[in-house]
This record gives sequence, C-alpha cells and structure tokens, in this order.
Amino acid sequence: MSSRSRAPGATPSLRGRLLTFLLVPVLLVLVGDALLTYAGALAYSNSIHDKDLSDSAVTLATMESSHGLAGDIAPQARFLLEFDPDGRTFFTIDSSKRGRLDQNEDIPPNATVPAVGAAPQLYDTMHRRRPLRAAVMRVPSADDPSDILTIQVAETLKGRRQRAGEILLLTVPLQSLLILAILCLVWFGVTHGLRVLDPLTARLARREHDLGPIGDTDVPVEILPLTRTIDGLFARLRGVFVLQERFIADAAHQLRTPLAGLRMHVERAQANRSPEAMADAFEHIERLTARASRASTQLLSLTRAQSPNSDHTPLMDIDLQKAVPGMVGQRIHDAIAAGVDLGFEGGDQPRVVRGDSLMLQEMLDNLIDNAIAHAGRGSSVTVSVAADPAGGSQLIVEDNGPGVPDEWLSRLGERFFRAPNAREGGTGLGLAIVERIADVHAANVRFAHARGGGLRVEIVFPVAIER
Repeated sequence: MSSRSRAPGATPSLRGRLLTFLLVPVLLVLVGDALLTYAGALAYSNSIHDKDLSDSAVTLATMESSHGLAGDIAPQARFLLEFDPDGRTFFTIDSSKRGRLDQNEDIPPNATVPAVGAAPQLYDTMHRRRPLRAAVMRVPSADDPSDILTIQVAETLKGRRQRAGEILLLTVPLQSLLILAILCLVWFGVTHGLRVLDPLTARLARREHDLGPIGDTDVPVEILPLTRTIDGLFARLRGVFVLQERFIADAAHQLRTPLAGLRMHVERAQANRSPEAMADAFEHIERLTARASRASTQLLSLTRAQSPNSDHTPLMDIDLQKAVPGMVGQRIHDAIAAGVDLGFEGGDQPRVVRGDSLMLQEMLDNLIDNAIAHAGRGSSVTVSVAADPAGGSQLIVEDNGPGVPDEWLSRLGERFFRAPNAREGGTGLGLAIVERIADVHAANVRFAHARGGGLRVEIVFPVAIER
C-alpha cells in the first residue's frame, strides 16, 4: 500500500507485510495444490475406468464370440453392461453380415477401425450432447468365422468425476492441516524472528544526544542498508552541529571587539555631548558598525560555503573568458572609491570550467576585496584568466601592494588568520571563503608573490569534462 492510499494515521507494519507476503502465497499454493490433486485424481480415475471399460468390451466380445448369437446378447452380458451404480453404460453389437444385432443406445463410431482380434480401442465421443468414453473391438463370430463382430461399449463421465472428487475430499483435509501447521510456523517464525531487532531498538532508545555511528554490531544483515543510511544521516547532522557551533564561536570571536567598541563610544558620546566629541564618537561608531556588518556577512558566507549542501550544488559549464570580465566590472566603482586601479587580462581561447556562477562571483569578490584592502591607495589589482600547464584553467588575482612574507604564505586561507603586516579592518575570513568555494569546484588555491611585489592568488580549475 502506498503512502497516498494509506489511511491517515495508519502505521505500516513490517510484521504485517511479512505475514502477507508469506501467507497469501501459501494460501494460493493450497488452492493450486487442490487443483493439481483433483487433476491427478481425475487422471487416475480415468485410467481405472478406461481399464474397466476395456475389460467390459473384452468380456462381452469373449462371451458373444464363444457362445454364438441368437439375435440378442446373453442375459449375463446384458446385466454386466447395464448395471453401473456410478453412471450409465451403453453398448452396441454389429455384425459385418447381419448388421446391428443388439444395443441399448446408439453409440457414434470411432473414426478409425481397430484390427480384428486387437486390443480394445478407446476414444471420446458425444451422445445427445453428453460426453462419453467408449471402447471398440472387432472379433470373429463363433458361428461363422468370416463374420466379424464389432463390439462397442461406452459410459458417461459421472463415475470418473465422482472418484476424483472422493480422492480430493480425502486429501484436502490432510493438506489443509499441513498448510495450517505451516501458517502457524510462519507466524511464529516472523514474530520471534523480528525480536532480533529488540537489542538494536533498546540500544538506540538509550541514546540522548549521541550521534555516533550505530555500527554493525547486533544488526541483522537485512537492515544494514537502513542503519548505514542512518549513520550517514547522523554524520551529516554532526557536521551541521559542528558548523553551527563553529559559527557561534566565530560570531562571538568576530563581533566581540566591534560590539565592545560600539558600547564604549556610545557611552563616551553620552558622557561628553560637545560637538567635537560627538562627531568623533559617531565616526568610530560608523566604522565599527561597518566592521561588524562585514564580519557578519563574511561569517554567513563562510557558513554557507561550508554547508554540506554546497557539495551537492549543481555545476554547469562556464567560460571564464566571458564570465570574469562582467564579474570584475561590478567592482569597478568600489575600486575607484578605494583609489585602486582594477583591470582584467584575458586571451582569445575559451577557458571552460564546471562551476556555479554565484559562488564564483562570491569567490572573486573576496579576492578583489582582499587585494584592494591590503594593497592600499594608488596600487593596482589585476584579474586574469589563463591556461594551466596541467591542462586546466587559472583564475588569477594579483596586486602590487606590500605583499606577504614567505613565512606566512602557507597560512593564508586559515580562518581568522591575518598576516602581521596586514592593514587594520580585515576579518581574516575572505581567503577562507575562497578556499572553501574552491573545494566545491575541485579547484586548488595557490598563494605566491606577484611580479610587482604584492600577493598573487591562483585558483587552478581541473579540466572540464565534456557532457
């Protein structure tokens, strides 16, 4: 039963499904067995009746061929033929010279004529829309060996069916008892077999906040796929909880300082209401508010990039040579406001990667923000797209600012890490976001010195697989 057709509030039962899948076929087997038993009994009854029918024909032929004919059959033979408690018997006796000698009903002849003296030939025929089973044989007459007698004996099928029904009535009760015993054993087996789940159920019931793997201990092999799926769910939940705890810790880490500064400058403005003090406090409040806003925005971006769902983001073919200039163009006004010369360098060959345009825009925004913030006024920032020697594509952002000393290059990309010579105001999250988005795109991030002395960040994308 599907979830749509199930009654509201109904709970599917594993025991009920198992019993249904087992008991219904067993009942069908019982019906099929009864039909087969009846068919076998009918075949057996037919063979017995066919033998009796052949014997009757042989007996009648022997009596008539040895005692001669006086125009009708002997009283003993007639009694033998007409006495049948299970149905009705018919006979005909024909002479090749004198025609029909005797009969009690007319029996349609067989299509083929048996040889003289051969065993009786059995065949099926109809008499007055009633099916008959008949036997025919030919023997020489005792009075005239040249005269051939054709003996036909037939009977209705009533007796055959009665014998088959009697056999069925004898066997079905025994088979029904056997099936009933099987059903009881199935019920007992299913009920007690499902108790193997009790230890697992009890072990899970004792858990409160434990999201550790269930494991394979005391787990039946049939439900291992279910428990392993639950283990995968637990692992994803652990990841979500870790991400949540990390976000709370990061938020506390990043927002503590600007919030404390805001409170201090508000108190300062309340204590000294002179225009100069108020203006200075408002300036600090504006700067701290912008810092808190940027920190919260980057925290949300990092959390979104680290979310397990980001690993399943649908990617599409993106030509960096066409997409990146538009992304850079959206940041021109910010660069002008910061006094930075922002430009793009590209080639003529398409550089196609598998990616998500929104995530690539966020990654490039963080790289440009990082370059603008640390290069300073009067500097230049260049975004370029090039081929990677390994066959992939590169997205490169470099500046001519003061750069990062060699000993700190390897730590760039760590959460909240800021080089000692970095300008104030950064959160230390921009490059961490870049690292995570690069992971989603199976890309590598490399940090190096730029040709002008600043920082060079290379995002190396793998070769896009044709689809």
